Amino acid sequence: MSFISEVREKAKSLNNRIVLPESTDERVLKATEEIVKEKLSVPVLIGNAEELTKQAQELGVSLEGAEIIDPINFSKLDEYVAKLVELRSKKGMTEEQAKEILTSDVNFFGAMMVKFGDAAGMVSGSDSPTANVLKAALQVVGTKPGMKTVSSVFLMELKDKIEEYGQLLLFGDCAVIPEPTSEQLADIAASAAETAKSVAGVEPKVALMSFSTKGSARHDSVDVVVEAGKLLTERKVDFDFEAELQADAALVNAVGAKKAPGSKVAGNANILIFPNLAAGNIGYKLVQRLAGAEAHGPLLQGLAAPINDLSRGCSVSDITNLTAITSVQAG
Repeated sequence: MSFISEVREKAKSLNNRIVLPESTDERVLKATEEIVKEKLSVPVLIGNAEELTKQAQELGVSLEGAEIIDPINFSKLDEYVAKLVELRSKKGMTEEQAKEILTSDVNFFGAMMVKFGDAAGMVSGSDSPTANVLKAALQVVGTKPGMKTVSSVFLMELKDKIEEYGQLLLFGDCAVIPEPTSEQLADIAASAAETAKSVAGVEPKVALMSFSTKGSARHDSVDVVVEAGKLLTERKVDFDFEAELQADAALVNAVGAKKAPGSKVAGNANILIFPNLAAGNIGYKLVQRLAGAEAHGPLLQGLAAPINDLSRGCSVSDITNLTAITSVQAG
């Protein structure tokens, strides 16, 4: 069974409410029908029920089984407004401003549903930039206790050479932090390891990537990666990792044994932590396009509750799959 098939089966057993706030996007409406049909979650759409039903009918889509919430008429709107005022009090947020945000910005309203436990998670981004989704997530849900860094990870489901590299690789960070510090790289690695366990059910073997392996080259950017490894050692993390590995040393047994002898990770890595956003974003798209891997995500990491971001070029199946993954994250 493929990774995403296993995730879908888990999601069916959980039956979590997942909010899909960008409900005027026809891909979201089509995904909603599929989610209900497959019983992957109880999808919650944000908007005017009459307008959404009309749009769905024009698309030949049924929204039966989904929930539709109109923020303007929502019974808990005053509670949501009060909470946003509380959360943004240091910025001088007024009730009027909070109400305007919550009734006009679906990402903020969806994030507040997650904050209150009225939804287990949120999937957005098909019709808005990552920055908008992140802003709502950070200002409303916030980060996990003890976690300073919000990052992302892609679950790369391989279709070829599975015997050599395994069915699933995790790539991070590919969507959030342009130039991570050593501390942020360590946080990204720790979050990715947790995602590997909780969502994919795999034992993490983390490679902190560079263009150098164990001192083969010297550069400030290499030093950042080496320092991230030292921080993970100091934290006494409960997963195997190796800092400063080139891609071949991380993934190919023979190369790993030669370049980093004795390493538990070299040649066997299933989580690749890239040194910066350029490398991560380019890397996942190359593997997706040239190797035909299926890229699930990006999953946002480090938040206090599951909120995940879609690419604006996403497909209906991307939305459906990420909804299932988000439900599994929520547990």
